Amino acid sequence: MTRHFALLSVSACATLLTACGGSSGTTQAPQGDSAAQPRARYGAVDGQRILTQDGSDWLSTGRTYDEQRFSPLKSIDTTNVGQLGLAWFADFDTRRGQESTPIEVDGVVYVTTAWSKVYAYSAKTGRQLWGYDPKVPGEWAVNACCDVVNRGVAVWDGKVYVGTIDARLIALDAGTGKVAWTVNVGEDSKPFSITGAPRVVKGKVLIGIAGNEYEQRGYLSAYDAATGKLDWRAYFVPGDPSKGFENHAMEAAARTWGGTWWKNGGGGAPWDAITYDPQTDLVLVGTGNGAPWALRDPDPSHDNLYTASIVALRLSDGQYAWHYQTTPHEDFDYDSTQQIILADLAIDGVKRHVAMQANKNGLFYVLDASTGQLISAKAFVPGVNWTRGVDMKTGRPVINPASRYDETHKGFIASPGPFGAHNWHPMSFDPDTGLVYIPASVTDFGFVAIKGDDNPMGQKWNVSMTGGGALYAREHRQPLNKGVLVAWDPAHGKQAWAIPMGDSRTGGTLTTAGGLLFTGDNEHKDFAAYSATDGKQLWRSPAQTAVVAGPISYRVDGQQYVAVVAGGNATPDGNPNYYAPNYSRLLVYKLGGTATLPPPVPAPVQVLNPPPAFGTRTQLTHGAQLYDRFCGTCHGAEGQSHGMFPDLRYSGALQNADAFQTIVLKGALSQNGMVSFKSALSPADAEDIRAYITARAIWSKSHKDTATAVVH
Repeated sequence: MTRHFALLSVSACATLLTACGGSSGTTQAPQGDSAAQPRARYGAVDGQRILTQDGSDWLSTGRTYDEQRFSPLKSIDTTNVGQLGLAWFADFDTRRGQESTPIEVDGVVYVTTAWSKVYAYSAKTGRQLWGYDPKVPGEWAVNACCDVVNRGVAVWDGKVYVGTIDARLIALDAGTGKVAWTVNVGEDSKPFSITGAPRVVKGKVLIGIAGNEYEQRGYLSAYDAATGKLDWRAYFVPGDPSKGFENHAMEAAARTWGGTWWKNGGGGAPWDAITYDPQTDLVLVGTGNGAPWALRDPDPSHDNLYTASIVALRLSDGQYAWHYQTTPHEDFDYDSTQQIILADLAIDGVKRHVAMQANKNGLFYVLDASTGQLISAKAFVPGVNWTRGVDMKTGRPVINPASRYDETHKGFIASPGPFGAHNWHPMSFDPDTGLVYIPASVTDFGFVAIKGDDNPMGQKWNVSMTGGGALYAREHRQPLNKGVLVAWDPAHGKQAWAIPMGDSRTGGTLTTAGGLLFTGDNEHKDFAAYSATDGKQLWRSPAQTAVVAGPISYRVDGQQYVAVVAGGNATPDGNPNYYAPNYSRLLVYKLGGTATLPPPVPAPVQVLNPPPAFGTRTQLTHGAQLYDRFCGTCHGAEGQSHGMFPDLRYSGALQNADAFQTIVLKGALSQNGMVSFKSALSPADAEDIRAYITARAIWSKSHKDTATAVVH
């Protein structure tokens, strides 16, 4: 959940312009020996090849249609993984969040970066073959809730497909990077975006849309892979009843909504999880949270279908087949967009074809993949408190009554929090161990509902971050935010083992037939390998940065490689710092690899130097409310950033009202995503925000730390 509100000193602005701009040349031609290969070798992927591959390539986001992220390669195993070394690396030209899963086909690695850029490299040597920049307008970043990230491409029949942060779907020639076709996936000039990777099945490019924090009605689209023509579109919440419904599923869903939900779109955007099941010819889609988070429907008995659900659609025409709603009347930002894995499991002595998801809400679901019937739902992290469990007769969660926060109640500290017990970070299933490896988190969040308004620049939360901070202050505690790597036994619904990962996110996981589990150890900024059997760490390599994306493995000329995208902002002591180098790179390893990373660059020291306090109590209160709405989702609750965006307490622009307003109201940093807020804020509003951030900086400096506090 983020917005882009960057207040920088002149020197910091120059740094950001260099690091985050990213609009240099559109396409680079192939270079070197790889370019001399026959063009026909590039991107030769079809359904039969995905179904029958031997593991030499990584042909789709999850490697196979079942999204298991398991590699059958075993040249690297538990006995020799200690000999793993860096084979090559490629630096990216943007320092924003890096979440891409690479695709490798016939010796070429295709990977995306932030700002929806695409690169092709020789999988053996790292030589760049081509690069493509879709030139997303910097100001569009304000329409993306959670940074300008991208999670990867799809490759099919000589083309590479990428969704962009400004909601375009682009087909590139796999050999040259030249544009074959492009379409706009968004509708009605609304703030749509795309962050997830496309999938291609039977010549249809499947792509979801993001933006639940805005006025959006979520949908999944299918385009012809050859031409870009729209084949079908499936919506996940009903539209305006006065205009009729697209199908019976939408008509039925409308009966589960109250109020005027269509004015805010309803949410339900399928921004990540898309899984095709060849056995049933169904597409399983994870849908997003309801919009806004709170107060969107006056009746809590309404389920608000099909938000926070796993929905099965017919591949042929996109029509509804079945659904399972993980969180009815969802109020906690518990998207169901986490990866959906297909597998055949022996459960109670019976072989079942199942779909599995470790949900944001803290429960691990096992469903019958053909019907959506619930088989099990168990908490995979401790402390889940919004529910008292799932009634297996009805398949519905038993809601904790105290969790029903609204504007007349004192609020509720929910666990998990909005980041979730498991978010987009890929998990993997190892058929040899029967375990699912989940990059999990133990978190909570203080929910206090407030009435929203029609201000054009605000995300539709109806939740107060400053009010949530007051909940923690009253209980004399800090928000909970711990990483944990969980090995889960889905057949028996229990944890096999777990590894605490400190105050950091666990990276996406990969398992291999060599008995290995690969993931980012972000507490130490390493990429690491563990025993898939018992979780013993067997190898680690310095990444110099966070590794949160999903690793892959492939084979070229008989040599097995492991590749992962890295990039995150933190100082050597682990404290968030936007201006610290984040070392955005593609890292590729092999046995005996001897490449080395350049030495790390010291992070600039952040010094709190706020101007003298100013503003009345009324101004400070108003500034806190405005910051809460317009700034906090990027820059952190109560003026405390966590590294992906500048910490405004340190901003040089606090010193001068004109400098502050040049950025906030005149859009001086629009090309970096910090657009003008003049349609939503007045000069007096901007000055109240500056007063509030200044008060926060003064408090932090006097306490000699960066702990959160509420300005009263």
